[in-house]
Amino acid sequence: MTEKKELRRQIKAAKAAVPLEEKLRRSQGIMSQVAELKPFADAGVVLLYWSMDDEVQTHRFVEEQYRAGKTVLLPCVDGDDLVLRQYTGLEQMKAGEQFGIGEPTGAIFDDLGKVGAIVVPGVAFDRQGHRMGRGRGFYDRLLASTPNAYKIGVAFDFQMVPQVPVEPHDKMMDVVVTESN
Repeated sequence: MTEKKELRRQIKAAKAAVPLEEKLRRSQGIMSQVAELKPFADAGVVLLYWSMDDEVQTHRFVEEQYRAGKTVLLPCVDGDDLVLRQYTGLEQMKAGEQFGIGEPTGAIFDDLGKVGAIVVPGVAFDRQGHRMGRGRGFYDRLLASTPNAYKIGVAFDFQMVPQVPVEPHDKMMDVVVTESN
């Protein structure tokens, strides 16, 4: 586990070195590429995430996809798991209990078979589609329950590493999108 801990430390330092304004600029290019991916474009129901300051920024993208008529779901922390709720506008968001991340307040969406595409944050990714998260397993458990959804990892270029340490329960991405690839 020390390998993962060291990688998390290195990526955290790299994220801290990039001002939020620069993250916003880079994120626009990343999310534009996501929107053009056929599996994402064709999906009527998409699972996005409400970004924290150190992640690929998604707030504008969530709103754009909602206005475009997609059913946009966002994860909400519920104990050790994520539940999905439909995004219905900024006025329906509240700060989540565990991490203060924005979460929608509507009903839980549990028809996971309808989710066509999932945009997934991570600490680090590799070119084979392996993902390393923050270490709590939230997304691995969620992704295990959505096997038919197209899984799109999003990251800044510096979050791509030669090889992510992998464990049997880790779920792979179908594609990873960065600024340059």
